[in-house]
Amino acid sequence: MLDLTGKNALVTGIANNRSIAWGIAQQLHKAGANIGVSYLPDDKGKMEKKVAELVEPLNPSLFVPCDVQNEAQIESTFAAIQEKWSKLDILIHCLAFANKEDLSGEFSHTSRSGFAKALEISTYSLIQLSGAAKPLMTEGGSIVTLTYLGGDRVVPNYNVMGIAKAGLEMSVRYLASELGSQNVRVNAISAGPIRTLASSAVGGILDMIHHVEEVAPLRRTVTQTEVGNAAAFLCSDLASGITGQILYVDAGYQIMGM
Repeated sequence: MLDLTGKNALVTGIANNRSIAWGIAQQLHKAGANIGVSYLPDDKGKMEKKVAELVEPLNPSLFVPCDVQNEAQIESTFAAIQEKWSKLDILIHCLAFANKEDLSGEFSHTSRSGFAKALEISTYSLIQLSGAAKPLMTEGGSIVTLTYLGGDRVVPNYNVMGIAKAGLEMSVRYLASELGSQNVRVNAISAGPIRTLASSAVGGILDMIHHVEEVAPLRRTVTQTEVGNAAAFLCSDLASGITGQILYVDAGYQIMGM
């Protein structure tokens, strides 16, 4: 029943085989979607090579550099989509960053530059990419981003990223309100802690994972594949009536009081 055949999907944020974005890309491909991948370029081209080798089995028809702090690269990415596909059906936003020093210590000591950078990359980029995608979603579409419980509650060593995720979740609601009139749905998945390149910057991530395994109703944490399955569902017609929502894929941890 979950069929994405003929749908064009741009997936951002794949860094390695532990990335949640990689889990999502695999499940979208499995459901029949035509995959496009953007990667964060670097001077030596290491990321391009690494990501290209990883996603080769998905046979992406689009593979483009896109640093969301670079306006020209964003414009180039969506120009390439226009030229190659003419339309976009799915946008997967898996982008987040904060300076490591702003993820620990006293929150009141968050640097001005660190705060601005975290919100630009982790929050504003969803608004920016959604705005660029809007003209290309001529037949409706689905936008899915990733959030975390730290945007709703205090989580040790999450600090400024919690503010970024709170802003991201509110952005989901405003975007859903704006884009709904053209049948574009916008949702977020709040995944449980998973050991990824990004989460490794959060102090005590392994302790967090072990805590979830002990406390969550399912007595485990979740996998990239499970998050990918949820994303594929949100991008499919099975979720045609769902927008502006935060879907918790965390083995039930969010419902627990203690």
